[in-house]
Amino acid sequence: MEKFALLARVEAKPGKEQEVLAFLKSALPLAEAEPDTVRWYALQLGPSTFGIFDTFETEEGRQAHLDGKIAEALMANASELLAKDPIIEKVDLLAIK
Repeated sequence: MEKFALLARVEAKPGKEQEVLAFLKSALPLAEAEPDTVRWYALQLGPSTFGIFDTFETEEGRQAHLDGKIAEALMANASELLAKDPIIEKVDLLAIK
């Protein structure tokens, strides 16, 4: 059962919204390759605000994701694409349907 999650919010630089959207869509195969990532969602919260929400059964799986290829790629492109540093929050899941 999933008990752990991550919620990341990213704000695209003006004019970089489509590039952030494309980056998030392109990250799906990387998430699918992570055995400990149960669910992975890429979100658009507003015109320039995007997010990632993902769930894990263990803290180790969550940490592996934080140390993985998606985070690495995001941080490698952050200065070009993002208006500010991503906000990444560790979330404990209380109930799931």
